[in-house]
Amino acid sequence: MFAQFLTPSYLPFACAFVVMIGIGLIEAVGFGLGHLDLDGDVGTEAHGGMLDWLGLGGELPILIWLTSLLGCFTLAGVAIQQAATSLTGAPLTWGLASGGALLAGALLNTLAANGLARIMPGFETTVISTDELLRQRGTILEGTARRGSPARAKIVDRHGQAHFVMVEPHDDGDAIGAGETALLVRRQGKLFFAMPDRDRLLRSM
Repeated sequence: MFAQFLTPSYLPFACAFVVMIGIGLIEAVGFGLGHLDLDGDVGTEAHGGMLDWLGLGGELPILIWLTSLLGCFTLAGVAIQQAATSLTGAPLTWGLASGGALLAGALLNTLAANGLARIMPGFETTVISTDELLRQRGTILEGTARRGSPARAKIVDRHGQAHFVMVEPHDDGDAIGAGETALLVRRQGKLFFAMPDRDRLLRSM
């Protein structure tokens, strides 16, 4: 069966299986590296339409969804080729089999993705928008943050997830050194502006 899986008729499904395993390994390693903050939100108007049909309406992480789709595509393709071999004595051409597997895999993945979204509620409760990092304290990791010269800072959100952002002081004359904490007060694109956490009034906030 393994040798058959490497023949041209099965090659698209073999490739999809390899990619699926690779993404799965990336996801597994990623769980130990903290939260990767991707600044992109899907508008609510997109829900209830094509995204729901594809299984993305439940805010399932895109890599989990893609892994599921590749798995469904692979299973559908192998099933199609096995059925064709049983009926005609030979598998279909890879192009014809891939087209059928893509349609069948997409339909199957809708069910699989919706099921995964229901049993993985933790993803919905730990994902936050970038703006929610405002009024949070971050620690400068390296270098000194000055106006025009941002430094990398670490912020831990209310779920205990770590976020890494670039920070500049809010006031022109301030400088925030490595190891110091600062309160994030505003954002401009991906750049945050913070006030050094030095006076008692600021620490009470």
